[in-house]
Amino acid sequence: MRVVDIVDGTSVDGPGLRTTIYFAGCNHHCPGCHNPHTWNFDAGIEMSRQEIIDRIVENDFDVTFSGGDPMYQSSDILPLARQIKSLGKTIWCYTGFLFEEILSSPEMSSLLPYIDVVVDGQFIESLKDTDLIFRGSSNQRIIDVGATLASGNIVIANLF
Repeated sequence: MRVVDIVDGTSVDGPGLRTTIYFAGCNHHCPGCHNPHTWNFDAGIEMSRQEIIDRIVENDFDVTFSGGDPMYQSSDILPLARQIKSLGKTIWCYTGFLFEEILSSPEMSSLLPYIDVVVDGQFIESLKDTDLIFRGSSNQRIIDVGATLASGNIVIANLF
């Protein structure tokens, strides 16, 4: 997996302290993106699943997938997500894809059973709102994946 960075103990990418993994590669190229240095699919370094797991175990925090856009590496990330869930950790995933687009892709949707929350939608600079929690623009949704898959309708996560 191509990883640009791993940030330990962040509190801005989901509730509590989290280990956030910034995966390389994004074709959305949203104007005003917070992480344009992650757009290049060759950015960062190649990391093994075990290297990432060792870092997660060492920190003992829940996990967030960010980037770039993790969905571009979904088939490579799938075994990592399975192992993270086996450790009892929650996983949040930030993506520029809409949840409906993820559902329509067999490759991307294979990750969903292991993801607790998806923050979906491209960042739209004109909808930027610094008062929003865990998202950058008001079009982005914080989706409870389990409840959404169970009901067949988008369920916004109840954070508090």
